[in-house]
Amino acid sequence: MAVYTQLSNEAIGEWLQAHYALGTLDFAIGIAQGVENTNYLLALCDAQGAEQKYILTLYEKRTRAEDLPFFLGLMQHLAARGVVCPQPIARTDGQVLSDIGGKRAALISFLHGKSRTVMRNQHTAQVGMALGKLHLAAQDFSGTRANALSLAGWQALHETVAPRLDEIQPGLQALIRDELQFLKEHWPQDHSLPRGVIHADLFPDNVFFTGDEVSGVIDFYFACTDFFAYDLAITLNAWCFEGRECNITKMQHMVKQYQQQRLLNDAEKKALPMLLRGAALRFLLTRAHDWLFHEKSALVTPKDPLEYVAKLRFHQANNDASIYGV
Repeated sequence: MAVYTQLSNEAIGEWLQAHYALGTLDFAIGIAQGVENTNYLLALCDAQGAEQKYILTLYEKRTRAEDLPFFLGLMQHLAARGVVCPQPIARTDGQVLSDIGGKRAALISFLHGKSRTVMRNQHTAQVGMALGKLHLAAQDFSGTRANALSLAGWQALHETVAPRLDEIQPGLQALIRDELQFLKEHWPQDHSLPRGVIHADLFPDNVFFTGDEVSGVIDFYFACTDFFAYDLAITLNAWCFEGRECNITKMQHMVKQYQQQRLLNDAEKKALPMLLRGAALRFLLTRAHDWLFHEKSALVTPKDPLEYVAKLRFHQANNDASIYGV
């Protein structure tokens, strides 16, 4: 989430009045976290003066308009199966998509709770459980979407950033080039592991807690069809490092609770070290791209790509899946 498209309160208020019957706008605040779409927190007051909060999301250049029915339909599907996640709010004409500020947009329900900045073992365990439940709930979702940021996508990103990678850190170009070649030779074949719809971006700012309990999962705009175990690898990398040091105990807690919901098969367990390397390379590449090419006018701070250099090097040195708790 970020603010790329600047909107006035007046423009948002007029858009609401044109498409919804939810009350009048009290305030709209841009949300700076994240990197993909523009988001505003809205507070509306109904005729009785009661306040209700919503999220206004404007879909920016990385989010293709043709993918929006998949994302919004997935959220509706998951919620119907007990996953607490945002829901698109229908307009008065029954549609969920509109245009504002020259962008496609949707009004989304507001989830209570907040993301954590300090993660303990019980929190990573809770996230593992939530991810397992999400994968089970998504198994019968009829929609599919190719993962644009899997192996072929990494190669395309590498071609874009390769000439400038050493501006970030000397030697980074060679590290990524060699790792990409290794993964091209060893990445699992499409149907060699269980597949389905995955979140693909389950970072700490996309999970809400109430106390120590997960209260909701947000930001499904990278969701796609890929290996379930790859989604677990993304999440392990996102939650189980402290700075640039891996906390194996947190990884083991997450994997254990994930498997309480959905048991990994032998092929997934064997592939996990490779999937962790791929997940590290994926975010190293996208962070390097955003670091080198970010829009200076946007209310967003690029995330440090070198964090994922450390994660990649850790997994390169650890090829035994048993250390991850499988």
